[in-house]
Formats: sequence, structure tokens, C-alpha cells
Amino acid sequence: MLQPPHSSLQVAAVPAQRVPVRHRDQDAPWHTEAVCRRDEAGLFFAPSKEPTAARLSREEAAKRVCARCPVMVECREHALLQPEPYGVWGGLTAAERRVVLARRRRRDLELKKAARTTGRIAAAG
Repeated sequence: MLQPPHSSLQVAAVPAQRVPVRHRDQDAPWHTEAVCRRDEAGLFFAPSKEPTAARLSREEAAKRVCARCPVMVECREHALLQPEPYGVWGGLTAAERRVVLARRRRRDLELKKAARTTGRIAAAG
């Protein structure tokens, strides 16, 4: 099935839906089910001095592979938690992952600030 085209910002902003996994062995690491294990690694990592047009094309091809992967969410979270500085992981480029991480940090700060404000209001009430 063809996936609708997405811009990079849309991919970074919207969490992907998890594709149901066919009863994977729970003791096996998530990456044993990764679709990219069967693809060329060069698709997911940039060669040195890659022209911009070639990089964008390669990244889109890698994202298409990720879109059909049953462990895309696990892969993405791995890359965000490590954090992986290079390559396409879980359908996100390194730049897109930096945006996601910045948004998470901003959200966490806002939640902490809101919790402090709520706590002060409750104490004063």
C-alpha cells in the first residue's frame, strides 16, 4: 500500500501509528524485527560530501522503508533516548529528532512550571 507523502515537519510533529506486530518473541530485542535489517545500510546513513538533492532523495527512500516497519516506534524511541546523532531512525532524520527532543524538553518545562503554579494556588487557597 502506498503511503501519502509527508513533509519532514509533519513527520517530526505527528507521532507515528504503531503497526501491529505479529506475536514477536518478547525476549528478542526490538531490532530483530526491523525491516531495515534487510535493506542496504547506506540508505539510512549519509556518505561523506553527499549533495543535498541526493541526501533528500535517500532520506525519503529510507523513510518509506521505515513507514512499513513493525518496530518503527521502538526504533524512533531508541534514537531519541540514545540520542543517535546520525542517520534515519524510526522514520526521522537527525535534524527531525533534534526538533522532537527540543519540543519534549519545552513541554516538560511547561508541565513543571504549570505544576508549580498549581501547587502555589492550592497552598494559598
